[in-house]
Amino acid sequence: MAELLERIDEAEARGRELEEKLSSGTGSDPQEYARLAKELGGLRQLRETGARYREALQGLEEARAMLGDADPDMQELARAEIGELEGAIPTLEAELKELLIPKDPNDEKNVIIEIRAGTGGDEAALFAGDLFRMYSRYAEEKGWKVEPLSMSETDGGGVKELIASIGGERVYSRLKWESGVHRVQRVPVTESQGRIHTSTATVAVLPEAEEVDLQIDQNDLRVDVFRSSGPGGQSVNTTDSAVRITHLPTGVVVTCQDEKSQHKNKARAMKILRSRILEAEQQRQADERASERRSQVGTGDRSERIRTYNFPQSRVTDHRIGLTLHKLETILEGSMDELLDGVGTALTALRQADGT
Repeated sequence: MAELLERIDEAEARGRELEEKLSSGTGSDPQEYARLAKELGGLRQLRETGARYREALQGLEEARAMLGDADPDMQELARAEIGELEGAIPTLEAELKELLIPKDPNDEKNVIIEIRAGTGGDEAALFAGDLFRMYSRYAEEKGWKVEPLSMSETDGGGVKELIASIGGERVYSRLKWESGVHRVQRVPVTESQGRIHTSTATVAVLPEAEEVDLQIDQNDLRVDVFRSSGPGGQSVNTTDSAVRITHLPTGVVVTCQDEKSQHKNKARAMKILRSRILEAEQQRQADERASERRSQVGTGDRSERIRTYNFPQSRVTDHRIGLTLHKLETILEGSMDELLDGVGTALTALRQADGT
């Protein structure tokens, strides 16, 4: 109890400090102001729950004192209040302990999601498109904004590669476990014998890096411009609007050509580039801290098969935690909360148990 109260005091003190800075204009720089406001917002639930916990403890103390009252009615009222508060306090303590668990610093960020067709030819490309529609519908349900940044389509209506940004409240915290190889088992529309085919698509979820997160030296960039091209390589633009940016120290290359404006393509390419570089650096640090754990339980990264979507059985199975739901159509329509809750709870517990 004493430790909880101490942590609540620390959160309350930090909250007041942030409120003072924001109101005094200390955070007048837009990026700094946004950072301080985000930190303050992250403390809101802890401060509110801490206040309820303090009130409950004080109420319990007062109710116990009332047991010595000469009035039997007051004693009965005190006993009822004691019973109610003794039931509520453990729940509040559990909420506080959960809120005090160190959070992933990226949880509040928007994301860059990259979906690519894997093995399976045209069927893999169609499945990649299905996955993007699934995430788009889930985003719509959550009130998030989806902005395609780059897309390469097949003649059959599938997707070779698609990169999009998804913005909203706590997007990364919900989607961060989706990185990996997604496998589909179904009968393709072109299959006349009714045989089930297996295809794959890869998903990468990157926390969207802001300039405050990662400073890139412009001297480290090589920017090439060229005419954008469509399927088969035919020119679809008569101006040099397509942009390719190479980050020389890391070799990361990003190309954007969907917009007719060179300026817009460059802005989109920089957004993707910054997020890829940040992810690579964070992954390098994670590798150093947790190589032994990852060898035992896996990372959930894009190199591993994480989930199977089986159409004949209307089944979705997440292989990392052994979760199976017979709700394939519902999930593909964007109702993903049950799936994401199960995966997120289990994998977060694994990481906490391993101390990473």
